[in-house]
Amino acid sequence: MERILVSSCLMGRPVRYDGRAKPVVGDLFERWRAEGRLVPFCPEVAGGLPVPRPPAEIVGSRVLTEDGRDVTDAFQRGARLALEIARRAGARIALLKEGSPSCGGTRVHDGTFTGRSTAGEGLTAALLRSSGIRVFPETDLAAVASLLAEWETH
Repeated sequence: MERILVSSCLMGRPVRYDGRAKPVVGDLFERWRAEGRLVPFCPEVAGGLPVPRPPAEIVGSRVLTEDGRDVTDAFQRGARLALEIARRAGARIALLKEGSPSCGGTRVHDGTFTGRSTAGEGLTAALLRSSGIRVFPETDLAAVASLLAEWETH
C-alpha cells in the first residue's frame, strides 16, 4: 500500500502558526485515513518552531517573520526531517498545505505579509519534489487518487 506524507494541519491537528488546523473533509481523505495510508508531519513544528508562532513568509532566499526575524534554519531543518520521515515510511506522495512557506507546492505568500500569494514553493515541498516525491496540494485529492490507482494496479 502506498503511503502519503500529509501536512499535520490537514489531519486536523492544531499546529499552524495561528494555533489552528485546516482539516481536509471528504470521503477520499477519510478512506485513506482509515486505511492507514496517511503519515502526518508538520515540518515547522519538527524544525523547532512553537505553536502558535509569528507568521512567516519567504522573502528572497530566506524565511522571515513579519518583524524580520530569520527562521530559515528551522524551516530547512523541518524540510530535512520531512524527507527523512517520508523515506522511512516509503511515501512517494506528499499532500501538503498550499500557501505555506514550508508546504506550498505551487503557491506561497509573496513576502509582503499582505495576504497576497505568488507562484512558488515552500522549502519542504521543494526538497521533497527534488528528491523524487510527488507533491500535491490539499485541493487536488483526485490527482492523488489517480496516481495511487495507477501505481497500485501495476
